[in-house]
Amino acid sequence: MTAGGPPGQTALPPEPQLREAAIALHDGRLDAAEFALRDFLQTSPRNPNALRMLAEVAIRANCLADAEGLLERCIDIAPQFFAARYRYAWLLFRMNKAHRASEEIERLLLEQPDNFECLSLKSVVLARIGDYAGALALHERLLREHPERPGLWLNHAAALKAAGRSTDSIAAYHAAIARFPHLVEAYWGLGNTKTYRFDASELSQMHSELARPDLSETDRCLLHFTLGKAAEDGGEYASAFEHYAKANAIRRAQNPYDADETSRLFGRIRAIFTRDFLASRAGSGSPARDPIFVLGLPRSGSTLVEQILASHSEVEATMELLNVNALLERLDGPYPEVLAGLDAEVFEALGEEYIEETRPFRNRGRTFFIDKMPENFRHVGLIHLMLPNAKIVDARRHPLACGVSNWRQDFEADYAFTYDLADLGRYYGDYVRLMAHWDEVLPGKVHRLVHERLLDDPRGEVERLLAFLGLPFDEACLRFYENTRPVLTASAEQVRRPLYKSEVEQWRNFEPWLGPLKQALGEALESWST
Repeated sequence: MTAGGPPGQTALPPEPQLREAAIALHDGRLDAAEFALRDFLQTSPRNPNALRMLAEVAIRANCLADAEGLLERCIDIAPQFFAARYRYAWLLFRMNKAHRASEEIERLLLEQPDNFECLSLKSVVLARIGDYAGALALHERLLREHPERPGLWLNHAAALKAAGRSTDSIAAYHAAIARFPHLVEAYWGLGNTKTYRFDASELSQMHSELARPDLSETDRCLLHFTLGKAAEDGGEYASAFEHYAKANAIRRAQNPYDADETSRLFGRIRAIFTRDFLASRAGSGSPARDPIFVLGLPRSGSTLVEQILASHSEVEATMELLNVNALLERLDGPYPEVLAGLDAEVFEALGEEYIEETRPFRNRGRTFFIDKMPENFRHVGLIHLMLPNAKIVDARRHPLACGVSNWRQDFEADYAFTYDLADLGRYYGDYVRLMAHWDEVLPGKVHRLVHERLLDDPRGEVERLLAFLGLPFDEACLRFYENTRPVLTASAEQVRRPLYKSEVEQWRNFEPWLGPLKQALGEALESWST
């Protein structure tokens, strides 16, 4: 879901240095903007506009923690600076601090109760914290008042899908296309509703859009992903692969990725987290027992595992929480080496912070909760040190099935390694090696649940999973598809129907083109399930 831009944008500031910085920021010259702003702040350290602009530089450089601090300082100096507080609320939402974002939005709405941007941001914040009734009601109001806003239609359709109302979601996407015939994101939204099948007129319209000379690269990418899905549904696998290849090439150009850098990082993690390192810090951390971490690679079946567990009477789902990464951003040094200088008290404090900061995402009062951030597989050692009683589940899927599923999915900028088959293979192999390391230095800490085994023996695998978690068997876990909780991931439709094996071998439809993936996987192609 997307939110509107910041309200209250002003003209160029009168100060020459700030004007220079504003122009540089507008042109995307972040280094020049930062230099001008920092120079200005040397003599005017409490200038709110300069602080807001420097925060914008940090946001565009993806230094979100720095931006948060700058905006906090800015609104502390100038509490009535509306545009700065809006940007702060937007940033909190972006950093997965939706409950804090909601508080800031309410302050803004006290001043301007009908401000469209604030109301639009409130609608996506409500969806993020699980208040879909509130989000959808606000969407409906805004659509009546501002039907000319295409982003509203997209947000409304996405919220309907997450809330389990697929039929209504499809209708909303159709309404958006009827009103905005060139709204490519609506076609992509339909395609991302995995059960939807395009008709001939829709395919013709998408091909016409693809031929437009003024089409943006992002829209071109989305159309190729969507046409790839449509061709695959029709059994035209060569055409589907060609569309997926073009879509991924665009995303890869937009999101450069260095596989060697990732391999080095995982090697550094293994080098730090030795048996001796972990043994010397035994007994550290928070005693909390309530987190269950479900991790692995995207499209590995983790949403299904989450849905099964969330159907248990003692477990509730949250979402893909960013809290572990947020804790790392606050440490003073590079990860993982910074951990070598931390003592037991710091790990305990990190654990307590994690528990406190995830509390707002828990609203069902159950004993245990799930954090389903896939990338937490990098941080098993840290999780053990700060939350030694937490349970960890590795959701794993056949590397070719997982690879193809990732390659067909648009993650925008979230998982840059998914846009090249060789990068996908390298990443999967690095993941398998890192998980094998955790098995070696923390034996028994991680429960591995292989997707294909779950499909073959649902009851047996669920019984073993619950036994690992120390939970009694609950028959509702086998009827997970009856659970009506909101689901935000691309697997929303799949987890709302019984287990099925039809997708297990779907990757074979693309096998003639999977040479780069197989080669990059190396030994992981054979040893992946151990």
